[in-house]
Amino acid sequence: MYFHASSTKGIEKLSPHISNHDIPLIYFSKKRENVLVYLSNAVEKYCKETGFLYSGKWHKWGPYGFNADGTQRIEEYYPNALFDTYKGVSGYIYVVENITDSGFPLQIPDAAASREPVYVSGYEYIPDAYEAILTAEKEGLITILRYENHSKAQLDWIEQTIKKEYEMAVDHPEYRHFIEGKFHING
Repeated sequence: MYFHASSTKGIEKLSPHISNHDIPLIYFSKKRENVLVYLSNAVEKYCKETGFLYSGKWHKWGPYGFNADGTQRIEEYYPNALFDTYKGVSGYIYVVENITDSGFPLQIPDAAASREPVYVSGYEYIPDAYEAILTAEKEGLITILRYENHSKAQLDWIEQTIKKEYEMAVDHPEYRHFIEGKFHING
C-alpha cells in the first residue's frame, strides 16, 4: 500500500507531473504519516496570505529528515513554523495498492515514485493537517524538532543555510518573499 497527499479533492487517477528531479513522477510513501507534510507548502501558503502574486512553479519547502530508525523528523526553522504552515489546512491522503516503481533513486526512507499513472483505491480526508501531525507525533509515528529546542549550532546552521538559499533563489521571487518574511533576510 502506498500513500500520496494532495489538496485536490476527488482524484481517481494520479498522473505524473514534472518533479523536483525535472522528470515526470508521482511520489508516494509506504507510511501514511510521512505524507502529512505534503498537505501544505509553507512558501505557497505564505505568499497567498500576504498577497504576493506569482504564477510560476512554487518552490517546495520541506524541512524534514529522518531519525536513525527511519522515523520522519519535522524541523521548525523559524518560530511556530509548524502551526503557521499546517493549522487550518485540509487535504486528502490518497491510497493506492500497487505502483510500477520508476527506478529513480529517491534516497528517502519508505518513499517510492512512479512514472506511470496510478488508480486510487481509497482516500482519507484530513480536516486539519496540523492536528494530524500532532496526533502522529503523540502516537510515536513522527518526531518534531521545534524551533525553541534547536541548539545554538543548529540555529547558526539554519541562518547560514537560509542566507545561501536566498542568494541562490534569484529566479524564484516567491521563495525570496517567503525568506524575507519568515527569516527577515533580504538582499
